Amino acid sequence: MRSQRGAGRSARGGTAGLAAVVLAASLGLAACGGGDAGASDGTFIAGHSEPDHLMPADTTSSYSFDVISELFDNLMTLDRGGRAVPLAAESVTSDDQRTWTIKVRPGQRFHNDEPVTAQSFADAWNHAAYGPNGMAANDYFSHIEGYAAMNPEDAGAEPEAGTLSGVDVVDQHTLEVTLNDPFSQFPLLLTYPAYAPMPKAGLKDPKAFDERPIGNGPYMMGGEWERNKQIRLVAFPGYTGPRKPRNKGVTWKSYSSADTAYTDLRAGALDVLQTIPSGKVPEARKVLGDRFITGEAGTIDYLGFPLFDERFADPDLRKAISMVIDREGVNKAVYNGDYTPADSLLPSIIPGHRDGACGEPCTYDPVKAKALFDKAGGFEGTLELYFSNAQPTYAQWMRIVANSLRDNLGIQDIEFRQVPASDYFAMLRAREEKGPFRQNWEADYPSPQNYLENMWGSGDNRMGWENEEFDALIAEANRTGDEQKAIELYNRAEDIAIREMPMIPLWTWARQAGHSENVGDVTVTPFATGLLAHEVTVK
Repeated sequence: MRSQRGAGRSARGGTAGLAAVVLAASLGLAACGGGDAGASDGTFIAGHSEPDHLMPADTTSSYSFDVISELFDNLMTLDRGGRAVPLAAESVTSDDQRTWTIKVRPGQRFHNDEPVTAQSFADAWNHAAYGPNGMAANDYFSHIEGYAAMNPEDAGAEPEAGTLSGVDVVDQHTLEVTLNDPFSQFPLLLTYPAYAPMPKAGLKDPKAFDERPIGNGPYMMGGEWERNKQIRLVAFPGYTGPRKPRNKGVTWKSYSSADTAYTDLRAGALDVLQTIPSGKVPEARKVLGDRFITGEAGTIDYLGFPLFDERFADPDLRKAISMVIDREGVNKAVYNGDYTPADSLLPSIIPGHRDGACGEPCTYDPVKAKALFDKAGGFEGTLELYFSNAQPTYAQWMRIVANSLRDNLGIQDIEFRQVPASDYFAMLRAREEKGPFRQNWEADYPSPQNYLENMWGSGDNRMGWENEEFDALIAEANRTGDEQKAIELYNRAEDIAIREMPMIPLWTWARQAGHSENVGDVTVTPFATGLLAHEVTVK
């Protein structure tokens, strides 16, 4: 599975499969409605950008996840600390990290009153993994035995199988799942929205299911999906799980402008906004007071190198470029000092983060950088810097980086390549870039494996970097059931990536959210779960 994101479901806005993830600060749809609608009927209004799909397996967008995560209970969920804990499952266990026994909690029902069984999960996963169905999250099932037979490498070939051979329904409440290789992070993977169950009605008419999902979660659809306007959810009275809503419902309103959403928040016409535009953050701190929510996120920005271009082959050159980037200076100039300069390939909220792991290569030191640059033979030709137009901040910090490269390394011929967000990741997948490129990652689940293997693993990474020792350490870590030993192995792999620096870590994003006076108990997690809508209380 290679889940690469680019602007972050980041905080919040994935569209990838990885494909583009665009900041909520830059996306959304026109506001609808107004007034403190949630104050009188026990419901509240949250703002975000328009989702692409509501079929759990047909999206990798955080805007879709906002809705899906409340409509569905996955087998596992994340606790406040980012650890996988049972939700629709009673237990998920394995003796060898390859064969997993899953016990589904009895007594659950879909919103149409159909029982939730082990078959409900098996059917959903088979539908998602079957290549011809074209599900956006199809490759999230690639760890399961039989996936390759359902997804032939030749695009024109017929699949050899219609179901995952590694998924066996033992009885009404038991699944046995066999993976291609031992994978200790599998319980975390089960928290990903694509692993939600489907009722028989959804399988019978997937198109209708995408428009009006029938889930097993604490909320159900409160009407039709009003495209480019809103999605209304109401509390499901038959819910028997642990996420019992403390409110009567939530309406997800779509915005095309984050500034408009913030204006509505200030006016009390919007109750929760998960991403406040960077330019509005200083004002939001003052206006919202204790209703301003901040904290470190799980998204890191990186600068990758096209190693298939021999001009970038020397690690010393790549380290020199890293060492002339004043991360704290960019943070203050562009992000109000709220982001965290990267000192590791992993954000601090992820198990395995080590303070200062990146060391000297991530430390601003123009003098040492110039020495490394000269040792590497310098750089000839035009240095092209690639980024998308999804956020104005990308161009801002790229200009700062370019000025430092000119002033400290003497690279004078620098050109910017600002690419439409809709085309940016297709360009990177095709390896059409001719210079360093902006990239980021927000975890699908909070594991060092999700960052390191998906971003640096040989074969599918966007840099063209390959290292057998790195891959072997990741594979060994994936196999071990000892969490501490696995982290040690992931860290050893991280050290190799830092030593060769095919991609530079820059800074970790900050959560910058806010809520109105109409609601309380608002929690926005740094994980894919985002807003814990069921915990919100309406005053």
